[in-house]
Amino acid sequence: MSSAAPDPLQHIGAALFRPLGVEGVYARTALYEDLVERLTAFISLQRDRRAEILRFPPLMSREQLEKSGYLKSFPNLLGCVCALQGTEAEIRAAAERYEEGGDWTRALAPADLVLSPAACYPVYPLVARRGAVPPDGLLFDVAADCFRREPSRSLDRLQSFRMREFVRIGPPEEVLAFRQQWMERAQALAAQLELPCRLDAASDPFFGRVGQVMAVSQLQQSLKFELLIPYHAGAKPTACMSFNYHRDQFGVIWGLKDAAGATAHTGCVAFGMDRLAVALFCVHGLELARWPGSVRAALVL
Repeated sequence: MSSAAPDPLQHIGAALFRPLGVEGVYARTALYEDLVERLTAFISLQRDRRAEILRFPPLMSREQLEKSGYLKSFPNLLGCVCALQGTEAEIRAAAERYEEGGDWTRALAPADLVLSPAACYPVYPLVARRGAVPPDGLLFDVAADCFRREPSRSLDRLQSFRMREFVRIGPPEEVLAFRQQWMERAQALAAQLELPCRLDAASDPFFGRVGQVMAVSQLQQSLKFELLIPYHAGAKPTACMSFNYHRDQFGVIWGLKDAAGATAHTGCVAFGMDRLAVALFCVHGLELARWPGSVRAALVL
């Protein structure tokens, strides 16, 4: 019986992460975090000066995520915050159940929070509370620590990961132009970082049979594209950036309208910070001093 093929990324993972007992959730080494900070600064240089900067916590309103339609599309990926609630005696009894060998988690009740699955979700209700969308629309630079319940041993699919997004809200032609511009710029940035890549149409991992129909529709309408980077020769490429056009989905849900009453469209470009960082180490190695000069210059190494 032949043994399983060795993981070509094993030595990379051992240098960048420390296991925490759960697949896809890791402690990050100084080598890794230093690069992520430099990559963050590199992306910040690409930001439109008009963009409003917002940094979100890893948690968001459960009610807002429900209203956004996430449960319809990705219920399998959602992480909900639960807590022990009730009187002091009830909470103490639940905690003591564990000491007695019982299941204390039966006493948990859902809180009004969920773990953020993407950085942009809190933007839309925030904008809705401000009133009419300006005629030329809005730009945001957002980031958050995100969570999706998909345990994996693969370094390109973490449960806990960081996402950076540039979000555009406004007339459809402006949002489409924004996305098109970024699809072109992203390939130039990848070339600057000497990362092999290709751009391709894509679909989100919608849930269930209905989700399969939604995925086909998304592809047919060219609503999503991804920048795909292979981590090593012969590897299936990993989606490290995405370029999304939501049409008027969030505009309708949140009542985003301009002064004339037209519903705003939305779009975003998302940077998978951890996927990009791992890609850089996989392609260029663990010795930063030996990375190509253009990459070192871009990241100020």
